[in-house]
Amino acid sequence: MSARVRVPDFSRLRVAVAGDLIADRYLFASPRKLSREAPVIVLRHERETLGLGGAANVARNLRVLGAETELFGLAGRDASGRELAALLEEERIGCECVLSLPGWVTPTKTRVLAAEPRRSAQQVLRIDREPAEPAPAAKCAEIARRLRARAAGFDALVVSDYEYGLVGEELGELAREWAAAGRVVVLDPRRALEPFRGISALTPNVGELARFTAAEPARLDDPAALARAARELLARTGVRWLLVTRGNQGMALFGEGLAQAGLFVPASGSGEVTDVSGAGDTSAAVFALALAAERPAFEAMQLANAAAGVVVLEHGAAACTRAQLERALGAAARTRTGSR
Repeated sequence: MSARVRVPDFSRLRVAVAGDLIADRYLFASPRKLSREAPVIVLRHERETLGLGGAANVARNLRVLGAETELFGLAGRDASGRELAALLEEERIGCECVLSLPGWVTPTKTRVLAAEPRRSAQQVLRIDREPAEPAPAAKCAEIARRLRARAAGFDALVVSDYEYGLVGEELGELAREWAAAGRVVVLDPRRALEPFRGISALTPNVGELARFTAAEPARLDDPAALARAARELLARTGVRWLLVTRGNQGMALFGEGLAQAGLFVPASGSGEVTDVSGAGDTSAAVFALALAAERPAFEAMQLANAAAGVVVLEHGAAACTRAQLERALGAAARTRTGSR
């Protein structure tokens, strides 16, 4: 792993993304005074932005790195759903298979960020607007049918589960078929694991790995304990690789072609983390892209780690460009050289 990892040409790849779409709304404000009505700070509204979250953010990360991308999911006919659709078109992400559902509430995370002038904004509140019921079974089946009908046109599939009901048996059956045919299939999991047995990779964070294996999250700070939990999940799911994102401790990779102890890399970048929102989306997207570009899994992890180190320096769910990824990899190589 001493040689510098190069960024492959992703422009020849076409990747499908299926899963839960989320609208990330950011409300920026400045503190004014203490309220007379309650012991709270009064904030003055300055501006609002809306970004792509969940599966939509995965698709954006793929598109920014040059891959052709088609998104499969659900959006409501509410304001957030309409704004999401406009953003997807603006980003040139294929969205004709995003079904518009009357009465469905587009999952929306509203984050309130506040700061005095010339200071970095900090998140002070998050409000989630969510559907009252899981995604309708008939719509889940329709999305799977549409994806199957277009299967021949894709090199890889990324499934993004945010527990809104879209990711289940229908998508899992299709994912198993693709994996059996030798295609790259990556699941960023929250709940559904059993339907995705035998796919290329899972990309849980440490907390999710702990939940899947009934381990105590704090104990997984120990590399040996983490490796034991990873081996347990690999045996249970039959996937080829398990990429575990570890926050400020970097990433760990387990599975095919690797020692049982796994392979660990420290967190990329030296800047102060601004916002971890969407870093998991970036990791899953870049890991899948690199595998689809026929790079070894350990190189795919290094690419994903470098990209995640870029996006956490920005507010909101961000995407890493090719130029940013190349700079991050160059910085990582210089750091390794200097440490010897």
